Amino acid sequence: MTKQPSGPVLGTRALNRATLDRQLLLRRSPRSAKEAVAHLVGLQAQNVKPPYYALAARLDGFAPEQLSEPMADREVVRIVTLRSTIHTHTAADALTLRPLVQPARSRELTAFRKGLAGVDLDRLAALARDLVEAEPRTMAGLREALRAEWPDADPQSLAVAARCTLPLVQVTPRGLWGRSGQVALTTAEHWLGRPAEPAPAPDATAATDTAVLRYLAAFGPASVRDMQTWAGLTRLRAAFERLRPRLLTFRDETGAELFDLPDAPRPDPGTPAPPRFLPEFDNLLLSHADRTRVVPPAHRGRAWRGNQAHRTLLVDGFLAGVWKLTEDALVIETFGPPSGGTAERAAIVEEGERMLATLHPGGRYDIRFGTVVAQAGP
Repeated sequence: MTKQPSGPVLGTRALNRATLDRQLLLRRSPRSAKEAVAHLVGLQAQNVKPPYYALAARLDGFAPEQLSEPMADREVVRIVTLRSTIHTHTAADALTLRPLVQPARSRELTAFRKGLAGVDLDRLAALARDLVEAEPRTMAGLREALRAEWPDADPQSLAVAARCTLPLVQVTPRGLWGRSGQVALTTAEHWLGRPAEPAPAPDATAATDTAVLRYLAAFGPASVRDMQTWAGLTRLRAAFERLRPRLLTFRDETGAELFDLPDAPRPDPGTPAPPRFLPEFDNLLLSHADRTRVVPPAHRGRAWRGNQAHRTLLVDGFLAGVWKLTEDALVIETFGPPSGGTAERAAIVEEGERMLATLHPGGRYDIRFGTVVAQAGP
């Protein structure tokens, strides 16, 4: 008979408030942008602007240059890490997290094996490293340079292989607020001027255990499956079992076992949660196997259009709508009338005005409300 998890039950609102607190979304934090990026173990950054919107929702007194400046100074970088997606990480995390998730990058290559027939991946990695460290290369430029060496291979597969085998960062001005620049790549080691951590051995424990503790500090309480979803890794159960004596255990309302740090905040479920405007692909909505702590079941998939995510609105801590910025308006599309009536609507407007003043000072925007039609999605 399977042993049932023990420990107190944490309801959906309790999990919501605990996660919001760790995500710096219950109240704005006085941390610096770099400190917040480190605490949150990176910010999803498929596009340039989302990390700035993510920090505007979380930090007191945030201004875009507070992220642009450390990025220009190479203290923060854009690199493919968690879930094979681009994240904004501190330099230290870029050099340690990427090796940790390398097994997932290696698995990603299996989808391109036909296009890489006859290609020596070690040789490809060495050549690609020489190319991008000589000068930053676009994916197109890297693709063409590698194709000269392997003319019979699929060019796109060659470039993907370089991205999967090497820790490639996007060099500035890409990623800087208000600046334009195409994606040009070099290695993290070359850009940051120091070596990356070696990839952990299969039986290594310290790096994985540290990642578990940091994940719980930013996203807990959480299950093993939750962290595996966040990291894009498998077989993390052993790390949680090693750490079990140092952790507290709970259950969610379905009986799933949750782990947490003993001294982590777990606020009262009735703690107020102000409205927050989040960017597309915010990690708050992507870092748990069970997303009901933030996404009500009735709204599952409504923040997506196909495989593209909308910018999202939290009300009372839960997904309540989506938003977009046009040339002259902040358009807020809720999934229904605000349950808190005019006071809640006023709080949404106030938060929208604050976001606009932070990231678009001097702009003249109306704030308009509408409703959104349900969309299928993840």
